[in-house]
Amino acid sequence: MARFRLERPRWGDVALALACMVVMHVEMPLNPKADPSLLGSVAVVVASLPVLLRRQAPVVAYALSFVAMYGVIATVSVYNTMPAPVVLCAYSVAERHGLRAALVTGACSLPLVLAILQVFSPHDIVSWGTARNLALVPLPLALGVAAHARRGYTTMLVERAEAAEHSREAEALRRVDEERLRIARDVHDVVAHAMVTINVQAGVGAHLLDRDPAQAYDTLRSIKQVSGDALTDLRAMLGLLREDATGDAPAPPVQRLADLGDLRDSLAAAGVDVAFDIDPGARALPAAVDATCFRIVQEALTNTLRHAGSTSARVRVSRAEDRVVVEVLDDGGVATPPLSGSGSGHGLRGMRERVTALGGTLEAGPRPAGGWRVAAWLPVGSEPSRPVRDDAGVPAP
Repeated sequence: MARFRLERPRWGDVALALACMVVMHVEMPLNPKADPSLLGSVAVVVASLPVLLRRQAPVVAYALSFVAMYGVIATVSVYNTMPAPVVLCAYSVAERHGLRAALVTGACSLPLVLAILQVFSPHDIVSWGTARNLALVPLPLALGVAAHARRGYTTMLVERAEAAEHSREAEALRRVDEERLRIARDVHDVVAHAMVTINVQAGVGAHLLDRDPAQAYDTLRSIKQVSGDALTDLRAMLGLLREDATGDAPAPPVQRLADLGDLRDSLAAAGVDVAFDIDPGARALPAAVDATCFRIVQEALTNTLRHAGSTSARVRVSRAEDRVVVEVLDDGGVATPPLSGSGSGHGLRGMRERVTALGGTLEAGPRPAGGWRVAAWLPVGSEPSRPVRDDAGVPAP
């Protein structure tokens, strides 16, 4: 069972209690109807003490002040300042408990005040003095209800501000996680493509070193170009992950369908002959869709190089009114890619995550006639982004 613990009163309440004692003692010699006495002074002090409890137990303080007020009236007849402790305690009841408590307090107090006025007041029951005394009941209660409502409104604003701050923090963390995941996918795509290409070309160069040194030299130059491009991309991507106090980090290169020409050249050097069929409508895609299309083509062709070796592949990119379709087909080469349509590999899973993030769908699996097929459907907004440059080396139909 919870116990009431008497706490030390606040200095403000102590000052109010002393003020009630002072004003009532000041009225004693000024009011001709007052009858100063030691018993009256004790009654004034007792009547002021409940003010010290008005914050800890406002209802108890109000009841005690109401009872003590009767003692002041009966002993010293101080009428003008006598209600001060009761008024302060009534305000505290309404300020702490709100409108319902104020209505109950007012309904209980008005009959008692009328009875006291009927017995002790020198005024007629229907007079201005009676109305003035009765007004002391609803006035502090109304002020207390207003303070209670203001405190509740302030609390609501604070809670909303805290909730908004938590939402902003959660949104910021979510965006950071999404950005890190995007960077991780880009790093995987860049590293996987570069390492697979370098591995294949290194094998070709080692095979041709004695028979065709010129071709082996060209292969080495291609390896240098691919590795240099990959290092540049990685340096920019990893720069975003640095804890930089100035917030300055190099922006990562955004590769688009316009860069498929460079991709074709690196794959051709590794032995994969790629034919592109790019719809003119796909040259004006939103930036996010354009970059995702490039990554899908890059990862699909990297898987072709990894699992099929020297072969041929076809890339088709077409656009309808509300979507773009990316399809990558290969002929299988020396081996069939050991991937599954369920997305067990990191590359295929990364493609699925990219496509799903844009609200699209992805299919991947072996072709009946041999080889592998990757197809993605991506939604496209009504307003395209800036057109892709035409000097990238990707042939238009």
